Amino acid sequence: QVQLVESGGGLVQAGGSLRLSCAASGITFSINSVGWHRQTPGKQRNLVAGITRGGSTNYADSVKGRFTISRDNAKNTVYLQMNSLKPEDTAVYYCSSGGPLGRNYWGQGTQVTVSS
Repeated sequence: QVQLVESGGGLVQAGGSLRLSCAASGITFSINSVGWHRQTPGKQRNLVAGITRGGSTNYADSVKGRFTISRDNAKNTVYLQMNSLKPEDTAVYYCSSGGPLGRNYWGQGTQVTVSS
């Protein structure tokens, strides 16, 4: 059974940092592309950062230079280090990964709230 579990969200002041984690079971992150996405109420879910099986990374323009995606193959976990947080980064953050049957799998999300 495939399961992605995000953690690390919370309330932080503007300028602060958080590190989100996405732990997987039933999926091997090192052979799949993994992404972090975020969504605010009434808005579509958007990709924030991604990492390919080869380790290449990409970022939304709005987070370049502030967020870093990384992967720990031994722990089968992907991280999103978020620095210099802004109130507009407030959202529910989700991780996603390719996996069995060619499907895309999602976690349940973790809330990040940045106060001004």
